Amino acid sequence: MNVPLYAWLAVFGVIALMLAVDLFAHRKAHVIGVREAAIWSAVWVLIGIGFGLVIWTTAGAEYGQQYYAGYLIEKSLAVDNVFVWAIIFAAFAVPRQYQHRVLFLGVLGALVLRGIFIAAGAVLIENFSWILYVFAAFLIYTGYRMIRTRNEHAHPEKSPVLRLFRRFIPMTNAFHGQRFLVRRNGILLATPLLAVLVLVEVTDVVFAVDSIPAIFAVTSEPFIVFTANAFAILGLRAMYFLLADLMHRFVYLKIGLALVLVWVGVKMLLLDVFYIPTTVSLGVIAFIITVSVVLSLRATRGQGRREIEADSAGSFREATPEEIAELEPVWRRSARTPEQKPEQKPEQQAELKKENEHR
Repeated sequence: MNVPLYAWLAVFGVIALMLAVDLFAHRKAHVIGVREAAIWSAVWVLIGIGFGLVIWTTAGAEYGQQYYAGYLIEKSLAVDNVFVWAIIFAAFAVPRQYQHRVLFLGVLGALVLRGIFIAAGAVLIENFSWILYVFAAFLIYTGYRMIRTRNEHAHPEKSPVLRLFRRFIPMTNAFHGQRFLVRRNGILLATPLLAVLVLVEVTDVVFAVDSIPAIFAVTSEPFIVFTANAFAILGLRAMYFLLADLMHRFVYLKIGLALVLVWVGVKMLLLDVFYIPTTVSLGVIAFIITVSVVLSLRATRGQGRREIEADSAGSFREATPEEIAELEPVWRRSARTPEQKPEQKPEQQAELKKENEHR
């Protein structure tokens, strides 16, 4: 598949445009409801499907099917990512009106990181063809492990990333709107929102380790791999707000995702022995996901929406107006002299000391 430079630039342009539109639409912090999330989810899905039609008509049916197979894999695996995000937000008690900004930056970082992973994967496959068998074995093992641990979910409090974050970066226990950093009494502090963003980025890296090899099982074209990833990821924010309160109903979805990983791993192992047409692969993936979703919804019939519950990762709250008024500019120290700075009350000193104990 010979992809001209202008095609890559056009894709980057479309992604940048849609991100700008999304950012403008959500420039003010507000709670995103089910209706708004459903509309945005439909928009992103239509864009993803529409781009597949462009590939189908310009490059042929085979490449079009490869794109849709990759898109379906990435979209399906993203649902498990959404569940982990919900646990992180619940553990940090992140107010709903601040969640979109975290997810927006998280998705932006995911696009960059996955682009790097895809480029690295393409180089490895081109120079070391045997690496495909390593990917295949890894996918089969991951699917097996996913089935065994389908009812287990790592808690953010146990994350070594969070422990390192708290050890080296002083953090306040209060949310200051959508700020990630604040300066108070001359000390630069991270807000809980920054810790959440770091965990979101790290979890996406972990999920990319599974999803990137999986999509290479259905296509070796970097352009298709990247675009299928990109258009699946771009809809993750809307998918989160649409499905986060329904995750308890997808009881069999993780088994379905595990079977998809095993299937693509087996397909990759058989590349030099028996060629499985892309049409068959796409049909199998769609069948597994559809059956797992239908069986899940039937098994949990009658259950309504409810928020994810998770053990608290700390005592988090929203900053008071008085605390916000005491903030200093983040990127430059206050011009006030020490004599002009308000004297700290004992309780303020004690609170600041407590917030910095994680250093």
